[in-house]
Amino acid sequence: MNMATGVTDVDPIKVSVISSRLDAISKEIGQTMLRTSRSPIFSEARDFVTGIFDHRLRLLAQTAYIPVLMGALPFALESIAKEYAGDISEGDVFILNDPYRGNNHPPDITIAKPVFAEGAVQFWAVSKGHHADVGGGGVVGYNPAAHTVWEECVRIPPAKLLEKGKRNKSLWDFILINVRMPWLVEADLECQIGACTIGERSLRSLIRKYGLPVLHSAADHILDASERQTRAALRAVPNGVYRAESFIDHDGVDKARKIGVRLALTVSDEAVHFDWSDSDPQAIGYVNSTLANTVSASFQALFMTVCSEVKYNEGALRALSVEAKEGSILNAREPAPVTCCTVAAAQTIIETTWLALAQAVPERVYAGWGRWLAPATMGFNPRTQRPFGDIHFMGKAGAGATHGLDGWDHIGPSVTAGGLRAPDPELHELINPYTVLRYEYWPDSAGPGRWRGGIGAVCRWRVDADGIMAVNFGGGVNEETRPYGLEGGHRAPVSKVLVHRRDGQVENIDTETFFALNKGDEVEIYETGGGGYGDPLTRDRAQVADDIADGLVSVAEARRVYGWHPNAVSATANEAA
Repeated sequence: MNMATGVTDVDPIKVSVISSRLDAISKEIGQTMLRTSRSPIFSEARDFVTGIFDHRLRLLAQTAYIPVLMGALPFALESIAKEYAGDISEGDVFILNDPYRGNNHPPDITIAKPVFAEGAVQFWAVSKGHHADVGGGGVVGYNPAAHTVWEECVRIPPAKLLEKGKRNKSLWDFILINVRMPWLVEADLECQIGACTIGERSLRSLIRKYGLPVLHSAADHILDASERQTRAALRAVPNGVYRAESFIDHDGVDKARKIGVRLALTVSDEAVHFDWSDSDPQAIGYVNSTLANTVSASFQALFMTVCSEVKYNEGALRALSVEAKEGSILNAREPAPVTCCTVAAAQTIIETTWLALAQAVPERVYAGWGRWLAPATMGFNPRTQRPFGDIHFMGKAGAGATHGLDGWDHIGPSVTAGGLRAPDPELHELINPYTVLRYEYWPDSAGPGRWRGGIGAVCRWRVDADGIMAVNFGGGVNEETRPYGLEGGHRAPVSKVLVHRRDGQVENIDTETFFALNKGDEVEIYETGGGGYGDPLTRDRAQVADDIADGLVSVAEARRVYGWHPNAVSATANEAA
């Protein structure tokens, strides 16, 4: 014990071991979810996040399978702990999905389990994941026609799903009677509870091995180290105020209105402040962001770039602050609809932050990633004789290029940071009443540059059932919202979703739009690539030749943007000689 500070001294090696073990427990929670879930949104796409908190509600470790969710976890747990202060018992399991009570958006349901030792809460095991059904009038939670949050979901404030180990039957009945697929929702809630129980078991083992004084002191050291690392990383960014603007395509209700997201990013002596005050007023439709989501997306943008080597925990966030005006698109007032905030709003927040940082440290920032644009569908599958609900993650965008590197191909939108996993086509056909016809890279989808953007994808499937509800969501369908280039790099093309009707007609489906599917229709998704970085005319001729040979860039496009000619490689070789 250090008598001056009252903190138990811990060997640095032991601190490192404990830190790694906490990370492993967080991953263990996620792996349990992958192996026990029923929904492909969990088991195939990994659309969830897990975390470990201490008795002071400090985030110690997390596994950000889908990173945009990670910064919202502390808001949810603080709301639960505040609501039940003095009324938390061993065996309790808490649930929350209300976006105005600490959650980010309704489909991401938070499950939290306290871990007791010596008669008190010492840790929390938490999981948050996107459920295939949360009630309301949407498809897999997405309702672009909603004007209020009540049209989007069943709102669940902080509540006990289990009390002292016993199911709260009234609450379970209330939730399950208000969803279309109660068997699926119940199974995935049980999956989350079981995963948190696995986390609890491992945390108890950790307590037995090291004891509480050592663990709590190690937590202090872990968080302090992350704070120092964050501040050291921020020293590489020159002090100043950097301003940028990006747009959300529209809100699904007023489709003529592009929605502005504006940032004043202040870097001051190892600290960063995000000021979103000049962003547009909140929208009628469901692209509004909760403050938790705005904070999470802001932090993600920073940790994907200048703080990429820093461990994300409570200590790492001490140097960061976020401001957003209440009633604006990035801090909407209740009861504004918000379900698309983790996609439409969040990816715009990330882009705007990168555009601001590009003024200070352009070599550390990505060109624009392709925004999400692919449907969610819900209906009845005659093959399985059961209802289904799925988000179709096969169409994934390319990442933006950065200084020195081409963008990653078919990786998903910026909000997932590569954590989104595409489903196996055979499982996609098994779960959904669809037959996959085409699934491949989209040639010429990358933004040209000295370093080109990542390649996007094309997927097409035939619909094998009638009466399917669908919604297209995300963005990137307008000139202003296609992936931007940096330092002379070019934009990538817009994304599009086409429906080839069985009568031969073809419909181009706008973002934030409902549509219907019937047997014989075919859905075709063109998911764009990432933006380019640097002047395309300076791209290495051998790389251009490789892209042509691989079918990623057409000869016509290579001639147009790269100045390609058949003897380019040999000419380059002769010049080098």
